[in-house]
Amino acid sequence: MLAFVADLMALRQKLWHHILEDFNGCFRQSRLYSSKVDWEKLRPMILKRIQSRAKDYPVRGMVPVAHDVMKARALLIHGVSTLLKAIPVLSCKFCPEVYVGEKGHLIQTCHGYKRRAKQVHEWISGSLNDVLVPVETYHLYKMFQDVIKHEQRFDFDRVPAVLELCCQAGANVFDENLYSNSWRSDAGWGGVDAVESLSPHELRLIAIVTLKAWERLRSGVERLLLVYPTKVCKHCSEVHVGPSGHKSRLCGVFKYESWRGAHFWKKASVDDLVPPKVVWRRRPQDPLVLLDKGRVFYGHAPAVVELCTQAGATAPTKYFCMMKVQGLSPPS
Repeated sequence: MLAFVADLMALRQKLWHHILEDFNGCFRQSRLYSSKVDWEKLRPMILKRIQSRAKDYPVRGMVPVAHDVMKARALLIHGVSTLLKAIPVLSCKFCPEVYVGEKGHLIQTCHGYKRRAKQVHEWISGSLNDVLVPVETYHLYKMFQDVIKHEQRFDFDRVPAVLELCCQAGANVFDENLYSNSWRSDAGWGGVDAVESLSPHELRLIAIVTLKAWERLRSGVERLLLVYPTKVCKHCSEVHVGPSGHKSRLCGVFKYESWRGAHFWKKASVDDLVPPKVVWRRRPQDPLVLLDKGRVFYGHAPAVVELCTQAGATAPTKYFCMMKVQGLSPPS
């Protein structure tokens, strides 16, 4: 029994000896890592590596995707401009609410121009920008350049964010298509008389093509965002296409803070570059004018989808849950 106890004590001593040796070895290694580094020698190497990142861009495999996104965007603007002349779209005078239909709804979600109690919307005729919300960003001379400072904010042009993303992806973006005035195109498929002469079948074909262009645009932007870094401010809708955000102090939330309106950047998504602009929609089982008391029963849809469905196109099944196609009607 005494021999067993002696062997056990000797085994414990050996274990503690190995544990202490391992601890001392790790401590010595950590001290080696904390030794001084000659940053003067490493600085040129780091700068050279940062500059060489531009050699990997644009990615050749993503160039056709960028061209397809540009074609889909042009086709979408063309189609929506035409459908707006055949189907009425209304926008509230005092809030961002939009409604696709002849008569606006009575759902009280407007606070008025004085931001007081909720009131009934004051509807006016909508435009292309009410359906396709323009999102602009700074146009960079090259992808990897110095961060734009606050005093340099007027030295760079503001362009649509989707076109800037395609431009950095290697697409041939022409100057006349680069600027935001292309959002205000009223060309459509001919003039007003040509649109009025379209048959319901022709209008339905235009709606189908427009809806497909909407889906192509969003799926293409989603693929480009997997390769090219894009930032969005956490507290406002500012978007920056590039590896790092700019330093222009334009954020409304932080306008009166000590850091003078600096943006808080995070990774952007498709909805940040191509906002869906969700609107209320009227189903066949709903009343002719949507009432405030039935707001929990009504469905929603992106404005483009609602515009195309009213023209005769069939909405993709992924929107059925949002649209509440088979939902209950409000009590009368």
